[in-house]
Amino acid sequence: MQSKEIKKPTKGTDTPLVSIITPLYNAESFIAETIQSVLNQTHANWEQIIVDDASSDGSMAVVKRYADKDQRIHIQSLSENKGAAFCRNRATEMANGNYIAFLDSDDLWHPEKLQRQLAFMEQNDCDVSFSSYLHIDEHGNPLHKRIVAMPELSYQKQHKNNYIGNLTGIYRSETLGKIPSPAIRKRQDWAVWLEAIKRSGKAAKGIQEDLAYYRVRQQSISSDKTKLVKYNYRFYREHMGYSSVKSSWNLMKFFMEYFFVRPKYIQKLK
Repeated sequence: MQSKEIKKPTKGTDTPLVSIITPLYNAESFIAETIQSVLNQTHANWEQIIVDDASSDGSMAVVKRYADKDQRIHIQSLSENKGAAFCRNRATEMANGNYIAFLDSDDLWHPEKLQRQLAFMEQNDCDVSFSSYLHIDEHGNPLHKRIVAMPELSYQKQHKNNYIGNLTGIYRSETLGKIPSPAIRKRQDWAVWLEAIKRSGKAAKGIQEDLAYYRVRQQSISSDKTKLVKYNYRFYREHMGYSSVKSSWNLMKFFMEYFFVRPKYIQKLK
């Protein structure tokens, strides 16, 4: 299926258009709930661009039912699997919004996420923002874990560790431009938010409210701690272009941050 032609809405300062980027791959069990969390947004001026990565389950049938009922939902289906970064980049190319946000096909948003976050960005004159969020299991049950957003996040701090939950981040594309995901296997979101902060020239701002729900799935690669070394070394070596020595030095600083600083922003809830 080819994408529907996206008509560019009028971009007003009072009701900015938000482009929501959603890569999709075999998420038949979750995608309806994800889309519904977008439909429930109190800020109604959005477009959700869903790029299907050659799913082999019934994901596309679910998405098509929603797209047929709401013209704000746009679909593009790939004939072969290209990976999440490719899908995000394709959707970003298609985006028309004043702002760009990300929501994977199994995660959820609080109904007032966009409204509160856009108001926060306007009040704080920032180009990049993110929020606290909660973990849920595959069935949507709370895992009693909360990731707390830093009030301010500098480029130097983000360089040491990725402190922005991708499902919570928004950047102002009308001032920063569109930011593509790099061609690296993992940690593309880290790279995007680092570049967004760099382009902004000032710290990203964190909202303390819980505005999103991250679904922890059993097969999630991010849950395999043994792969932290490989993927984070590659981030510095391949994406940042550092020498092997400089990459190793930054990897050491990453783990210092990961084990001794980052836990301060993780709360166990009762």
